Amino acid sequence: MITVEILRKICPFSFSSTIKPFVDPLNNLIPQYHINTTLRIRHFIAQISHESGEFKYVKELASGQAYEGRKDLGNTHPGDGVMFKGRGLIQITGRNNYLILSKDIFGDQRLIDHPELLEQPENAVLSACWFWEKNGLNKLADNDDIKSITKKINGGYNGLSDRVVYYERTKKYII
Repeated sequence: MITVEILRKICPFSFSSTIKPFVDPLNNLIPQYHINTTLRIRHFIAQISHESGEFKYVKELASGQAYEGRKDLGNTHPGDGVMFKGRGLIQITGRNNYLILSKDIFGDQRLIDHPELLEQPENAVLSACWFWEKNGLNKLADNDDIKSITKKINGGYNGLSDRVVYYERTKKYII
């Protein structure tokens, strides 16, 4: 079971009040996405700790302007880059990804009309779990392959050393 205390030890630069809203959604949702072994949980928590700046950010700090016109993300309408910038604990980015996520978890396109829904703690966790499953990250976690997990999430190895630090902390507190 994930607790505020465990997450505070893994994320020492965050506050209990910042972490608390995510604890129940994590405990309720990760088993539904088969993030249910020690290795899987450790890797998942390490990655979302990095991606969210220790649970402080569920919306990308940058404006999203850099994603404007990115057809590979489905950003084909003016303003899509800003509207569909990274959100959730694993920063879901781009009109296409928001639409696929919305259809998969809600059965409709509500995230296209209300992308800010991914900023709510339950949806932030849900979107991260969905991304994890959609990209086959449990298998990579089973192989203890932090580099490949990072590449799937980030498209490269950005922040790898930071992710490794979080992972090493999870080994102490998620047993």
